[in-house]
Parts: sequence; C-alpha cells; structure tokens
Amino acid sequence: MAAVARFLRSYPWVTATLAVLVVVLVCAAAGWPLAARIMATAYVGAFVVYTCVGMVRDMLRGHWGLDILAVVAMLATLWVGEYVAALIVMLMLSGGEALEDAAASRAKADLDALLHHAPQRAVRVAADGTQAEVDAAELLAGDTVLVRPGEVVPVDGRLLEAAEFDLSSLTGESLPVGLGAGDEVASGAVNGSTVVRLIALRAADQSQFQQIVALVRRAQENKAPTVRLADRFALPFTAFSLLLAGGAWALSGDPLRFAQVLVLATPCPLLIAAPVAFLGGLSRASRAGVVVKDGGVLERLGRLRSAAFDKTGTLTAGRPELVAVRPAGGAVADEVLRLAAAAEQASSHVLAAGIIAAAEARGLELPAVDGASEVATNGVLARVEGREVAVGKPAWVASLAPGLERAPLSAGQAAAYVAVDGAFAGTLVLQDAPRPEAAAVTAWLRENGVARQVILTGDVEATAAPVAAGVGITEVHAELLPADKVRLAAELSPRPVVMVGDGVNDAPVLAAADVGVAMGARGATAAGDAADAVILRDSLRPLAEAVNIGRHTLRVALTSIWIGIVLSVGLMLIAATGAIPAVAGALTQELVDLAAILYALRALRPPALALPTHAPGNAAPSESVGP
Repeated sequence: MAAVARFLRSYPWVTATLAVLVVVLVCAAAGWPLAARIMATAYVGAFVVYTCVGMVRDMLRGHWGLDILAVVAMLATLWVGEYVAALIVMLMLSGGEALEDAAASRAKADLDALLHHAPQRAVRVAADGTQAEVDAAELLAGDTVLVRPGEVVPVDGRLLEAAEFDLSSLTGESLPVGLGAGDEVASGAVNGSTVVRLIALRAADQSQFQQIVALVRRAQENKAPTVRLADRFALPFTAFSLLLAGGAWALSGDPLRFAQVLVLATPCPLLIAAPVAFLGGLSRASRAGVVVKDGGVLERLGRLRSAAFDKTGTLTAGRPELVAVRPAGGAVADEVLRLAAAAEQASSHVLAAGIIAAAEARGLELPAVDGASEVATNGVLARVEGREVAVGKPAWVASLAPGLERAPLSAGQAAAYVAVDGAFAGTLVLQDAPRPEAAAVTAWLRENGVARQVILTGDVEATAAPVAAGVGITEVHAELLPADKVRLAAELSPRPVVMVGDGVNDAPVLAAADVGVAMGARGATAAGDAADAVILRDSLRPLAEAVNIGRHTLRVALTSIWIGIVLSVGLMLIAATGAIPAVAGALTQELVDLAAILYALRALRPPALALPTHAPGNAAPSESVGP
C-alpha cells in the first residue's frame, strides 16, 4: 500500500489522469455523455497547453519534440468525440515518465550500487589517540583514520597494520586480499574482520572511490546520445505519421481515420527505449570494471575504428623491477643506486618506484633531497648531499654528462641513466614485461573492426619496439612530448579513435581523443580526471569489455527504436483502413511501447567476450631507455 501511495505522489499527472478517466467513464455509463465530454475536453486541453510549453522550450534549444504526435492525436480524438481515447493517449504520455523510471531503475542497478557503497562517515584519530566520527568528506591528507570490521575505507591511505580487504567493488576480485603494514589501500575497499588504522594519502574528494562516484553521477545525469538518437528519427517519423493520417482522412473523407492513425503513432520507443538501453550499457560496463562518463562515450566506443596506446603502465604492467646496476667511471654500484633512488623520490615517473624499491630492498638509507625539479618526459634533476644528481633518458643525461655510454639491453628491459656532478655514473637496468592479456586484447580489437592500432610513447624506439612486437602492434611513434601525442592522436584515422594511458603526461591526449581511457586501478590521477572512461581493474581486458558493451548497447538502442517504429507503422497502416477503433488503438500502442522498452533492457546482457588465445611471436632483443 505504501508503494502505491508513493507512486501516486511521485507521478501526479498519472494520478490525476486515472481519476479523471474513472469519473468520465462513470458519467458516460450513467447517461451523462455531455458532462463526460466537457470534463475530458477541459482536462486534456489543459494538459496539451502544458505539454506545448515544454515542446516550444525544447525546439528553441534545437531539439524537435516527438510529443507533437501525441498532442495532435489528443486534439484529433477530442475533435471527433473520442474523448476516452484522448484520455488514454494522455495517460500513456504522462505515464511514460513512470515507465522510464521503472525501466531505468532496472538498467542502472549496478551504477546505483556503486553510489550506495560510497562511505558517508569516518572515524578520525587525533594525535593524542582520541577518536571522533566525522563526515568522510572532511578527511584530509595526513589524517589518521580508523576503519572498523566490515566498514568501507573512506579515503586512500597507507596501512599501519596488516588486514584483509574485499576489493570486489573496485576490481571485481571475489576473494579477500591481504595487505601488510605500509601497503596502500584504496577508498571503496571493505575492511575484513579486524580494526585497522591508516594514514590518509589524499583528501577524501581526491580519493579513488570518490572519483568513481563523481563519474557515476555524471554518467546518470548525461543523456546527450539519447537526445541525438531521438532527433535523428524524430522529424522523419513525425512527418510520415502526419502524412499517413492525413492521407487516410483524405481518401476516406472521415476525420475519425486521422485520429485512429495518430493514436498509434506515439514516441515512447524513441523517448524511453534508447535512454534505457544506454543506461543499461553504462551499468553493465561498471560491472565489467569500467566507469564510463556518459552514454555518448559508450556510443563512440561502439563505433570505434582506431586505437592508440601508451606503453608503460598500459601495455606493460607498469611495475618495472631493477635487474642490474652497471656503474661507470669507477663509481660503486650501491652508491649509484642510493643517489639515484634519493633523486627519484621527487619523480612521478613509473620507473622511479622500481628504483626506490630496489634501494630499500638492499637496505640503503636514502638521504633527503635539498632541491629537485622534474623535466617532463626526460628525467629528474636533484641536489643530494650537496651533489647534483640527474636520472633519466640518455639524450638528456648526455647533455649534462658528455661521457655517457648507452647500455646493451635485452627485450623488455629499460634503462635509467645516472649522472653525478656532470659525470656519467652508471646505468640502472629495469624490466617491465607486457601485460599477459595485452596481445589477446589487441587481437580481439583488430578482429572486431579496430584495424589501426599504434603506440604513442615518450620512450625511445628501442624501448617500445619489443613491447609492440610482443602485443602485435606494428606502428610505433616514440620519443614523443605530450604535445606530439595530442597531434598524432588528432591525425589518426579512421575515426573514432580511442587513446589508452595511465600517466599524468597522458592527460592532454586523453582529453583530446575521441575516447580517452585511463588505467585508474592505482588511484585518482590527472589522467583519470581528463579521461572519458576509467578502467578500475589492473588489466587491459576491461577495454575490450567496454568496446563489446558499447557495440551491443548501440545495436540494442537502434533495434528497440526500429521495433517501435515498425510495429507502429504496421498498426497505423491497418488503422488507416478503419479496422482499429481509436480506444483500441491507444491501448494497443501501450503494448508496442512495452515491447520496445523490454527489448532495450537487453543492453544489460551483452554477448560473452572471448579473447583470442593466440599471441604474437616473441620479441627480439633491443635497447630500451628509461624515464
């Protein structure tokens, strides 16, 4: 009963129309047809005026309102005395919102689940150990936060104690994941059975899960592709319906035929089915580990023809490990590593973490950095213990230390070159292999219409070539600055083109591409902010999932529209002969709407993704160069 009352409050036009329809039917049955007609005419006329005001506003914004068919149908049925049919058409139109909400609620269930999972409250621990419950949004970097068993981690943080976490809402991992003291845990993870403390690494609104929530809210609010699809069909469908209705009237000489045709020409399949399909696609993508910002992105993914990839952290796992230190000029290996790791503390490059981790693993104490600057795409220059230390690419380090010698490397290896006080000190060799699923993903994309695939990377050609060979990509553009990536992405054809990356340096090209996809599994980054879609799992497979879902969603949306159009046109042709009374036609059209909307919900069930099992041959050895 409460649900019925809530429905009646939420949709006042539906409630009022049902009440008027009942009263009109009672009056007609009691032998008061004039009173019934006057009441229906007055009520429907008021609704027509209300609807026309909204239609004019839409037309001024450049969108042709499909409601014009329903308005003309209501006026026509009133004119010929079919006031019950007019009320049914009105009920159908006003009830469209309720029908859309019901279908949309089913379609966006997974998106809503993410929103409901968002933490609202948190326990902050003061320096003296006292605890206070605060809004999660108030947490700042450096705060100590206590997370009780079963609670959602409210902010990205570094653990002070070991614990197990459920990461299924972030990564899809079904089993609990154990993390130790010092490990990072992302907001949105669910704590296991022990109380745990962590140090917040960033403010709540900059943490990973809050970024995901912002993307989900944007996805639910943005209906741009729906409007475009409706506009694409609105004018021709409206013109055809009016011409068919007018022709039936002209040939029969009976204005009733005009009304009988138009009650079957309602726009619900266009106005409701397409939005439901896109919401279903967005929801299904989130379940697959990809948050897509809006339906327009999903539509472009469905039409994808070219793909561009960053290398490190995208085609590769992005966790390079130090495999060798090659000192030069009489330097000591551990000293070269110690100074380089100290300098790399000021770097955001992905190789920096591997260098620092290797130094810590060897028990080397890293000195403080007096001053440091990162030269974008080249390396880092820092002052360590009064000495000038440069770590980076060979050309840049050679400009500071002319005696540099390039190191011979094996396939999949990268090198960071080190100079100390203007003298070449040695080479740090790291290895970052291609992701195990990368070759299968690129092969699937190629087999499904994404014929052109390229690598756009700031590394030198020798770094990218073995990775490209390992994943089956033949076109490589190396040693690129961010501006070069933007230019090359703009020149890629055929379009639409997707750009996939993970670093801060990828943000400009992600924003400039037709579809920018960020590998966001390791937290919020500038790349994630600039992208159109964010992959939540540390894998490339969700990219193929998103393209698969985009194509399926687009097919379902268009098919649901055509189902509505074809059924409506067929019924209108029959109604043109006078075989379908106006009241029966209005009721029949409701079934057409329902069929189109139920079909649109198929967007929730895309075909299973089967990645190819074959992979390109082994990469040949080559030289590669680090940060």
